[in-house]
Amino acid sequence: MSEPRPTAKTTPRADQRDSRRDAAQTAQRAFAPSLNAVTWALLQKPQRTPDDNEKMLYAAFASAFHYLEVGEPAHRQRAEWLISRVYSALNNGREAVRHARRCLELTGHHADEVADFDRAFAYEAMARAHAVEGDSQESHKYFTLALEAGRKIADSEHKKVFEAEFQSGDWHGVASGVFSLEP
Repeated sequence: MSEPRPTAKTTPRADQRDSRRDAAQTAQRAFAPSLNAVTWALLQKPQRTPDDNEKMLYAAFASAFHYLEVGEPAHRQRAEWLISRVYSALNNGREAVRHARRCLELTGHHADEVADFDRAFAYEAMARAHAVEGDSQESHKYFTLALEAGRKIADSEHKKVFEAEFQSGDWHGVASGVFSLEP
């Protein structure tokens, strides 16, 4: 059943519309990181059920939607990375590659607005997604780029976070075991 069409009596005044818009944006600013956290909790869960996998995917997309509405370009880039990472965890190489490409595209398009670790993660997404897809040549290429970009991360805490994620998960036999960011 569809909602009734607004009439002169039911159409909100401008101040009501502004208030509703502000409330919606406040909610979206809360939902985006909360859903991101739900996604991460499920990604890190040792044994996921099919329901967990479904929730993880939907949470990643919902987080991306809210960041698209109220976030900065870096949020959009990171949301695409997360969707790619989820698809990689679900062994869906085709979709993982598609979202990793979008992440890398946003990284290049907004180079001045993303952090140094965002570039490393974009390459990591491409490497991992191609590994899941079974394209070892492309995976090795982006693995090397991720390693190089990871070594250039200036902040030591950000570098540790990247290195930990880089070392985690299934690389489908593509990774050579060289995960250390130390030269």
